[in-house]
Amino acid sequence: MSEDDDLLAIAGLQHFCFCRRQWALIHLEQQWAENARTAQGQLDHKRCHDESQVEKRGDLLIVRGMRVVSRQLGLSGICDVVEFRADPEGVCLQGREGRWQPMPVEYKHGHSKESDADRLQLCAQSMALEEMLVCRIETAALFYAETHRREMVALTPELRGKTRQTAAEMHQYFDRGYTPKVKPGKHCNTCSLKELCLPALYRRSDPAAYLRAHIDGEAMS
Repeated sequence: MSEDDDLLAIAGLQHFCFCRRQWALIHLEQQWAENARTAQGQLDHKRCHDESQVEKRGDLLIVRGMRVVSRQLGLSGICDVVEFRADPEGVCLQGREGRWQPMPVEYKHGHSKESDADRLQLCAQSMALEEMLVCRIETAALFYAETHRREMVALTPELRGKTRQTAAEMHQYFDRGYTPKVKPGKHCNTCSLKELCLPALYRRSDPAAYLRAHIDGEAMS
């Protein structure tokens, strides 16, 4: 087994924070289903991940679809966009003169959320870039297609700590091959796996009552 076999998907952080069961269905059981939101999101990311597109605008270098790996987090993935700005305190890039400060930009279809799901994914990308380029990134950005606005995200010690903790939990679940039980909530209404997960059926059912009825029925027969 290679070292890469131990790496989990950075994108899984967003799934894991949104719903641990959703993450397990996708990343453990390899189940997937599309809805309008996920289909549009796939189109948005397809535009971003064209690795042939490298733009240079004055002191700004824009790289798309950059692959990143963090051995410390045990994660790998693709940054939608990494913006490199000319900075005398930045890092050297192969084939480029001068020094550059990187900042990942993650594209999302919807709008900014109270949950840290998107921010954890972005923070993991930033930490992977820091590990690969031997640098420090203080700020990264989320771009939401619905509002056409950027949300600047400060990569605080608290957010970094939560990212490490979440990544560690993902590895624990993955190593155990554990798929959590359904915990129905409002988030289920927007989940593309709703018909596979069947949260409504779980809400109505009482496993203990079912077993009692089944045992009582056998005793009476």
